[in-house]
Amino acid sequence: MFGAGGGTVSYKEIEEVDVVLLWGSNAREAHPIFFHHLMQGLRNGAQMFAVDPRRTSSSKFADVWLGLDVGTDIAMANAVAREIIHAGLVNQSFIDHSTDGFEVYKESVEPYTLDVAEQITGVPAKAIREMAHAYATAEKAQILWTLGITEHHNAVDNVLALCNLALLTGHIGTWGSGLVPLRGQNNVQGGGDMGSLPNKFPGFQDITNNEHRAKFEAVYQTELHAEDGIHLTLMFEAMERGDLTAAFVIGENPADSEANIDHARKMLTGLDCLVVQDIFMTRTAELADVVFPASVAWAESHGTVTSSERRVQRTRPAVTPPGEARHDIDILGALAERMGVDLTDHGCALEPEALWNELRSLSPMHAGMSYDRLESENGLQWPCPSLDHPGSPFLHGWLWEDDLGGRGPAPFSVVEHAGPNEELSDEFPMRLTTGRSLDSYNTGVQSNGFDSPIRYGDELDINPADGSALGIVDGERVEVSSARGTVEMAVRFQPDIPQGLTFTTYHFPDLVDINKLTNDTWDKRSGTSEFKAASIRIDKLDPAPAAN
Repeated sequence: MFGAGGGTVSYKEIEEVDVVLLWGSNAREAHPIFFHHLMQGLRNGAQMFAVDPRRTSSSKFADVWLGLDVGTDIAMANAVAREIIHAGLVNQSFIDHSTDGFEVYKESVEPYTLDVAEQITGVPAKAIREMAHAYATAEKAQILWTLGITEHHNAVDNVLALCNLALLTGHIGTWGSGLVPLRGQNNVQGGGDMGSLPNKFPGFQDITNNEHRAKFEAVYQTELHAEDGIHLTLMFEAMERGDLTAAFVIGENPADSEANIDHARKMLTGLDCLVVQDIFMTRTAELADVVFPASVAWAESHGTVTSSERRVQRTRPAVTPPGEARHDIDILGALAERMGVDLTDHGCALEPEALWNELRSLSPMHAGMSYDRLESENGLQWPCPSLDHPGSPFLHGWLWEDDLGGRGPAPFSVVEHAGPNEELSDEFPMRLTTGRSLDSYNTGVQSNGFDSPIRYGDELDINPADGSALGIVDGERVEVSSARGTVEMAVRFQPDIPQGLTFTTYHFPDLVDINKLTNDTWDKRSGTSEFKAASIRIDKLDPAPAAN
């Protein structure tokens, strides 16, 4: 919608905000550093609305919790938009000057009355109305989201629905107001910025743009493909067709992290060649033909990381890498040399600062970020196009310029409610959603398997009333099934979870392969699977046979 994939505000701004919509994000557990800044904003008087199917630990800090049914976010957002429009709370001057498509969008949200939204989402109309008025009338307001919005079959539409609310109210492009997609790890943002996306060069420059491609071809002295590459989900589809027969996996554990994991493992084991480069012997590495032990833990390497607020910061080694582990740069350089290519032929040494300076020469939004400046100024936020530029705490101020910065208006997007791809049924009558916990990390590669595991992670949270109806007791081990597989795990009675909904983390695949159950239906634009909405059944386990 705005031309760059990054949060539009800085962490400092959340401390000075008036209204926060925390939507599909348990930030206290999934993004604890950011949540400290959010807590400061709440202490300074900010009002927070938490939109989440579960009453999470973050929701307990909110003024209002809107516990919507899984997969009904668009209906909620469209109802908020309709209420803002009907109450006369839109920022009409901003809409007229800075946006396009308002009338068509206005017509599209008309069916989403508060009563209709209550029927679809399960949230009282009064609460939706309160959130709509608070957000629209605030001087400074932000919408924060994470995987609760993006891990759905209509993930892009979910995000666009939230962006529409910012356009409707003008809460974008000014200090304190904006849109904040929180990143799940300390350098997820940096990974995208550096060109790991299949359709972008570093700096979010389109591969299909002839000028962009020519610039990179001149530096690397080779012709580059003019068409987009494929993302991870399409890679697995290509494996299944036999079109992709080799994979090089760096710092990723798809043998545990993919939805419908049995299918993903089958595809990985069927490759002609699988190479894994990582700091631990992951389950993916165990399937590999070749494993390169890397030294890219944050405490082992020189380089940079980029946070959710687009702040680029230096990293330096604090410990020596173990054994024969080598830095990613060294591994890739040596591999290229074995394949007959010298990666330094174009004049750039395989050394962190030299590579960073090469990036700066190719990515305009990083051009002003020298190592000296990153050091002396405690990091800088992109875009920072020149050495005398201060960096950008917030984005898209051009929306308020007379000529829109020469970029044209931001478009409203018509998006319609579509519930979870997998409906509940007599066979699978309960909903499973997954997420993170504060004390663990992704598939457990960096937080499990040590002498003192922090948390025992094979528990399924259910409402006590559901447990009673199923004839099971708190802590009992049960069989949990979906259309894709079955696992055994213990139940944990949790009154903060609504009836009909279940929840667990995905941090402990060594204890429970929860992704045997998750839905691999995926959004055709983002490539993200619908981890947040699987249909399941819970069955009592047969009693163990009596001892003789």
